[in-house]
This record gives sequence, structure tokens and C-alpha cells, in this order.
Amino acid sequence: MKSLCLYVFCITLLLIPAALSASDSAANLRATLAKVGEAAPSFNVEAITGTEVKQVSLDEYRGKWLVLFFYPADFSFICPTEITGFNKELARFKKLNAEVLGGSVDGKFAHLAWIKRGDLGDLKYPLFSDIKKDMAQRYGILDAKEGVALRGLFIIDPNGIVQYQVVHNLSVGRSVEEVLRVLEGLQTSNLCPLNWKPGQKTLVK
Repeated sequence: MKSLCLYVFCITLLLIPAALSASDSAANLRATLAKVGEAAPSFNVEAITGTEVKQVSLDEYRGKWLVLFFYPADFSFICPTEITGFNKELARFKKLNAEVLGGSVDGKFAHLAWIKRGDLGDLKYPLFSDIKKDMAQRYGILDAKEGVALRGLFIIDPNGIVQYQVVHNLSVGRSVEEVLRVLEGLQTSNLCPLNWKPGQKTLVK
């Protein structure tokens, strides 16, 4: 009986460090997730720009606003409506000193095939490939059960700070007009009341 208790005790001692390590890893991940008011998680991933493969990183967007969005999958139904919708209004984003970057956990060659098939038209902004799913995990929008990214969208300011984030269920597309409204509201640096629209008065701080 004593030997059995000793055996159980030794096994417990061996398992404790592993459990603590897993707990620390989970805590560290939570601490580095994207959060409004804090630095955006860095990334350096491959992307399709036009029909070329290039590296894109958070650092290259310093000095500009960045609208970063994730979509679930290539060759799908709702996703192309969002991708082309942002593309259609790209000039309005650029007028606000903002760049658009979209992507999913699909591979770069899947992106390229989708673009070459013509489903996305003449796409003017990059589609990143988060094939390792690290980026989606760091931004807190990885649906581990389905193995895809949720419809997460983040507005990151010129200093690399997350100023806005929204996450949709896979079945509901986003509103480009709402993203533009929020972006302009953030750029006023004032208090914007309910249903505020660009051009309307803001509240005094």
C-alpha cells in the first residue's frame, strides 16, 4: 500500500510542471490577444497582392490607419461579397489615410486561384494567408471547432493601437459603411453620440 501511494505521489509530482506550463501558456495567450486600447498583435505573413506573393507585416502600416479583417474561407458565399465590397470603397479608405488588409487561414495558392478565377474582380488590396492559424489565434477569432477564422475586423491606428474590433458569426456579413463611419468617428478624436454620422456635430469632451 505504501509503495502504491509513493508511486501515485511521484506521478503527481511529474504531472504538476506540465499542468503549470499549460496554464502559463494559456495565460500568456490571453495576455497577448487583441484588445481595444492596447498594441495590436504583430504579424508577418505571406499575402497575394495583385497576382504576386509578398510579405506583409504590421510594421509597414505604421503611420497609417489599418482596417484588418478576417474571413472564414475562399471559394465561399458571403466572403466574396465582403472582399469586393471593401475593394469598391477602397478610395474612401485611402482618403482617410487608411489601408485595407483582408485574409483567411487558406493558403496563398488558394487565394491566387480564387483571384485568377475572377470571382473577386480587380482586387486592389492584399489578401494575407494565415495558413498556420497563428494570426487568427493571436487576434482571438479562431474557431477551433471549424478550423477557420470568424469574421473579425480590427481598426488599428497609426501608432499600432487597436481602436475598434468586432466579431461576427460566420453567417452574417459586415457593413463597409459602418466601418467607414467608425473610422471617421475615431479620427475626430471627439465624442460621437448614438447614430453619429460623418459631418454631424460631435459632443464636447
